[in-house]
Order: sequence, then structure tokens, then C-alpha cells
Amino acid sequence: MTPRRDGFTLIELLIVIVIIGLLAAFAQSFLWSAKDRALISTLKHDMRVLATQQETYFGSNFRYAPAPTDIGEYVSSPGVVITITYAQADGWAVIATHGSVVGKQCGLFIGNALAADAPPATQQGVIDCD
Repeated sequence: MTPRRDGFTLIELLIVIVIIGLLAAFAQSFLWSAKDRALISTLKHDMRVLATQQETYFGSNFRYAPAPTDIGEYVSSPGVVITITYAQADGWAVIATHGSVVGKQCGLFIGNALAADAPPATQQGVIDCD
């Protein structure tokens, strides 16, 4: 009669470690994509606020603000970089990026501004992100 041993074998422990590693890798990719979606939502929100502020600025100055800093009440979210690429009396265009979302940006153009001024936007007044 062989003595009974308590515990797990090395193979059983390795299999459990591999399964936990696979689950962690899956969870990490899911969480990173959720973070990116949240940051893109922040970009869109900031652009909607900027659009409202631009129309208010236009009502007072009869032209659109050439930079977000020219609009006194506008403050972007932390990490968001807003660049107004076109601002005239006939329209404006803007691009928004976030330092934590590499290679992605959102664009918006209004009035006579061109889609080329706010890639990836393709339709006037609609915020598009890549």
C-alpha cells in the first residue's frame, strides 16, 4: 500500500496557471478597448461643447474663434487636444485627439469648411472618429 499524498501535481498547477494567463490576456484586451471607447466619448463630448461655444462666439463676433483659447468659457477635458483647423465667418473645422488613444482622432466641420480640414469627418455637422 502506497502512502497517500496531499496536494497537487506539477502538471495540474501548470495547467491552472496557463488557464489563468489566458483569462487575464482576454480581460486585458477587453478592458483596454473599453478605455479607448470611453476616451473617444470624451473627445466627442468636448467637440459638442466646443460647437455650442463656437456658435455663441459667432453670435457676438460675427466670425468663429480661430483657437479654443479665444473662447473664454471653453475648457477641454484633461488629455484632450483640440485643434481648430479652419475658422472664418463662413464656417469652421476642428480635430480632437487624446494622448492615451494613439492614432485615433475625431473631426467636425461646419458651414463652408471642407471635410479635408477635419478628417475623418465626411458629413457636415457630424462628429466622426477613426
